[in-house]
Amino acid sequence: MLNDVNSHAPDGQPWRITVLRNANGMLATFMDWGATWLSARVPMQDGTVREALLGCATPSDYLHQDAYLGATVGRYANRIAGAKLNKLNRQLVPNQGAHQLHGGPEGFDKRRWQIVSQSDSEVHYRIDSPDGDQGYPGNLIADLRYQLDDQNCLSISYEARCDQPCPVNLTNHAYFNLDAHHGDARQHRLQLHADHYLPVDSEGIPNAPLKEVAGTSFDFREAKVVAQEFLADDDQRAVKGYDHAFLLNSAGDDTQPAAELWSEDGRLQLSVTTSAPALQFYSGNYLAGTRAREQASYTAFQGIALESEFLPDSPNHAEWPQPDCWLQPGDRWESVTRYRFTPR
Repeated sequence: MLNDVNSHAPDGQPWRITVLRNANGMLATFMDWGATWLSARVPMQDGTVREALLGCATPSDYLHQDAYLGATVGRYANRIAGAKLNKLNRQLVPNQGAHQLHGGPEGFDKRRWQIVSQSDSEVHYRIDSPDGDQGYPGNLIADLRYQLDDQNCLSISYEARCDQPCPVNLTNHAYFNLDAHHGDARQHRLQLHADHYLPVDSEGIPNAPLKEVAGTSFDFREAKVVAQEFLADDDQRAVKGYDHAFLLNSAGDDTQPAAELWSEDGRLQLSVTTSAPALQFYSGNYLAGTRAREQASYTAFQGIALESEFLPDSPNHAEWPQPDCWLQPGDRWESVTRYRFTPR
């Protein structure tokens, strides 16, 4: 996947690739463009190595896909309705029809992040976002640390500061296929520790209050195969599958489980914990045609995203039961998410 590392990014500079490794032989690979998570290679109990992350064949291929593969997205992940911060009567730059998605047309996924430091177990990135960037107020500095430990746990820690009130919601947009990209990721089993999800319209904009998962196809409180109730109701059909935020029962406690995902063959488990209030579960409904590492392109549903974040359009919904997404001058926004890979 790194056979074009000597080519150059849009700013004319080379890609800077960082590989983290642990005592078990797990490798996690990143690049500074978009602070992107490129690869997660997990040693299995039978001596093989399994790639758990969707990705492109070369760094430059990431410029030619719109699925946000492994990217760090911000300033505000997910959607802001009408690309507007109503509280400030401020217009943002739209990039999904009238709405803003993942921070705008030139969001953090399309920027070079500075490497502050790196070692075998950690890489620290930083980005400066000036006042007015994609329409957002204030000068913002964001820091991101990827850390890999000897329990095969990749921790992603975020910090941000801003000199004006501004909503902040950074996340990573990794797609997982724990069967080494073979087959349909809807055959994975998933457990989500969440009693409520947020309905959305066909553009992914919230269109109803939080809804209890009980009695719906969104009930993953007990593990089930994702395909089991796929497209079983109107809330799914509106967006061609699952692409919804779940309000987590862990309520910001990153020691409590948020989600577990199991490969179809049962030999690899992913456990997620996070200090974020919600997880966006996306079943890869629009992945078809995305450039792929092991094949020409991915098919729809070949990967599953579990993005830690605030609920979508939170800047315009103070009534939702979650912490305030608005970062105030003098304060520091912090969030941590951990993805642990366990061979079985």
